[in-house]
Amino acid sequence: MKFTGPHVSVAGGVQNAPLNAAALGATGFGLFTKNQRQWSSSPFSSAAISDFKKNLRDNGYAAKQILAHDGYLINLGNPDPMAFEKSYAAFVDELQRCSQLGVTLLNIHPGSHLRLISPQACMGQIAEAVNRAHRETEGVTVVLEITAGQGSNVGYSFEQLAYMIGRVSDKSRIGFCFDTCHAFAAGYDLRTKKSYGAVMQSLEKTVGFRYLRGAHLNDARAGLGSRLDRHESLGRGTLGLETFALIMSDDRFEEIPLVLETIDETLWPREVAMLKDMAK
Repeated sequence: MKFTGPHVSVAGGVQNAPLNAAALGATGFGLFTKNQRQWSSSPFSSAAISDFKKNLRDNGYAAKQILAHDGYLINLGNPDPMAFEKSYAAFVDELQRCSQLGVTLLNIHPGSHLRLISPQACMGQIAEAVNRAHRETEGVTVVLEITAGQGSNVGYSFEQLAYMIGRVSDKSRIGFCFDTCHAFAAGYDLRTKKSYGAVMQSLEKTVGFRYLRGAHLNDARAGLGSRLDRHESLGRGTLGLETFALIMSDDRFEEIPLVLETIDETLWPREVAMLKDMAK
């Protein structure tokens, strides 16, 4: 089964996320465990944790159907030592918050070198940060999201993802997230059965589907290889619906959260239903 649904709101408390997902007919969902544009947030109350887990159970969700996302301010590739430590502390806090909720997958944007160090040095630093965090936490897998390659971001090629994963010691707690908009913007053509097949063959050869832990299903507003991270609603961008039909019929995307980050929330129920139909 494919676990499909949007990145839902946690307004009013994290315990509302499963309810919001269920109301949309979602079989999986994404969420932020705290404000994604702030360094810190108040700790979860015991009641919020208990209610979150109860709402998961009551609506038939398991941990494998959820892909949490870390905050946008975190940059594990920052070459400035003080700035890196601030990011690292926030990253560990995200892992701990996931653990409290029983969420086992944390999606992260790998990081940026800020044009101050080489991409390779940046990626090595990111991998070592994950190793360090693994030693300080337990139970949560770090999921490196493919990026669009905008600015000085790393992680926009399969080779870069493989480089970072290869330097993480605990392979049971590392994986990657395939974002359709980002991959397309990075130069991977997913629009036809032939080009999609070639991309997936390359992905298997370089990274390996054994590390696939989730996906973000987004159409793109910019063109192939644009390096622009601009999401669009399904079928309304430069990717088109064929891409998503191919993914929903691809057995390699079974049993992982497939999360919509499309821009028009009013279309989410329709998009969820459409993706379910594509999987039949």
